[in-house]
Amino acid sequence: MKAIVVEDSRLAREGLVRMLREFPELDVVGDADHPDSALELIRASRPELLFLDIHMPGASGFDLLERLDYAPRIIFTTAYSEHAIRSFDFHTVDYLVKPIRRERLAAAIAKLPATASASKPALDIDSRLFIKDGERCHLVALHTIRYIESCKNYVQVFFEGKSAYLKKPLADVEERLPARHFFRISRQHIVNLRAVTGIEETINCGYRLTLDDGKVLEVSRRNASELKDLLSF
Repeated sequence: MKAIVVEDSRLAREGLVRMLREFPELDVVGDADHPDSALELIRASRPELLFLDIHMPGASGFDLLERLDYAPRIIFTTAYSEHAIRSFDFHTVDYLVKPIRRERLAAAIAKLPATASASKPALDIDSRLFIKDGERCHLVALHTIRYIESCKNYVQVFFEGKSAYLKKPLADVEERLPARHFFRISRQHIVNLRAVTGIEETINCGYRLTLDDGKVLEVSRRNASELKDLLSF
């Protein structure tokens, strides 16, 4: 499995890379000390796994993930434990608090085969989904979903005037959706582009979308340019 280490501290970065050499199932194809250089490296090598620090100069690890056009698996490496809940918004395998011990690192890496084997094929717009929300069961045609909202380690799916909760992080859901029809407009929302009936610019260089059910959603500034490119000739 190809991996990249993103860590602003040189000593921590080199130490982690050195420890990872003990795991033959991983191929560390590069490392970076800043989100901007990491983005270039990720786009060039498309790793399946990131070892990602959260607090870095200029931008956070979360900011970096929101700029990616796919969802690699993530092992967060940080000195701060308070971001663990937010980490569930992404394709998180584990959350390691520094200093990282080899035994704890090995336990995180041991989770990878199970995570990889659990991956499912991509959906298409004509797919139907079974969603069990508490005592209620729904068989949902994918094209009827208007938008999906992150609720920590759950998502709320909105369809046909109804909604249901699904115990999955938004990143896992995003990975299976057809990219031609569903777009992640922010850290919290994925929208069905077929449901968009209006779009207008906002003062912070983003966009505001109006859906056919009247719902209004904000497109983050980071995602606005990608959306513009997707919807333009």
